[in-house]
Amino acid sequence: MTTSKKIAAFVFVASVAGIMNTTVASAAGGGVAIERQAWSFSGPFGLYDQGQLQRGFQVYQNVCAGCHGIDRVRFRNLVEPGGPGFPEADVKALAADWANAVVDGPNDDGEMFERPPRLSDAIPGPYKNEKQARAAQNGAYPPDLSLIARARGVEYTGPVWWHPFHMLKDMATAYQEGGVDYIYALLTGYRDEAPAFKRTEDGKLVAVSDADAEDATGVERCASVTHANGAEKDVCVALQEGMQYNAAFPGHQIAMTPPLSDEAVEYKKNADGKPVVPETTAQHARDVAAFLAWAADPSHDQRKRLGWQVLLYLLITTILLYYAKKAIWKRVKH
Repeated sequence: MTTSKKIAAFVFVASVAGIMNTTVASAAGGGVAIERQAWSFSGPFGLYDQGQLQRGFQVYQNVCAGCHGIDRVRFRNLVEPGGPGFPEADVKALAADWANAVVDGPNDDGEMFERPPRLSDAIPGPYKNEKQARAAQNGAYPPDLSLIARARGVEYTGPVWWHPFHMLKDMATAYQEGGVDYIYALLTGYRDEAPAFKRTEDGKLVAVSDADAEDATGVERCASVTHANGAEKDVCVALQEGMQYNAAFPGHQIAMTPPLSDEAVEYKKNADGKPVVPETTAQHARDVAAFLAWAADPSHDQRKRLGWQVLLYLLITTILLYYAKKAIWKRVKH
């Protein structure tokens, strides 16, 4: 077998192994199906919606900033093109009034000191270090959200035979919004109670609706279910004390309480006094998810525009080279 054939065979086996591994994980309950959302920045031509980014920053500032930082975002980034595009004067005032100071120094006496942030400073988080954060959150560590839209993703949960076509579809549509879809699903995936299940005579747990659970006996509330094989009974994993049920979070148990609610953030009003978009939980989640997508990839719009310019340049160059080749070689006799 030639080297090229060996490489092709290795790539094929590795791809099949990856597909099978994904399917096995999904069959074992490891994957959570995340619904894909429509975003203004999706696809090869998509760009950020400036108004949505501004609303998303509002949600972050009023809701998320109390626990989560965005250390890799600087105040000046909020002014730059391709982002929220706030007026510079407004951002300067925002920085001067920010709740958390910036540690600077040393001064002439060799001591560190605190001062209000400037445009050039990173947006300060709520805690000075991880230990302080854990102490304030009962041991849980709220992650920095600067790159969360890239650090998170979605897992394929469909049948094995569809996986190659699924990957080709993602390549054709330039799908890169897995992390944003996950953030939106997480923020809107809270439930007051864990789902209800009723056990059959052979020990299997079958999901029942909340309406049926009110009148039924022997109902079990399970954050997740471990399905047993053979004659063994299914195992109901109950929601632990202090945890919240979330349909999108792996294991469905999360320490963070529901951060959003209807009218949690007051948006800009139109001339008729109504908000520019509904002040609902879903809209708040969509706006802050888009803002976090920008925070993780602030050069997104510029990169896409440059990419299309490069493709146009290459197309024109290819056409010119083709006609140049025709002109040079047409006088050559074969």
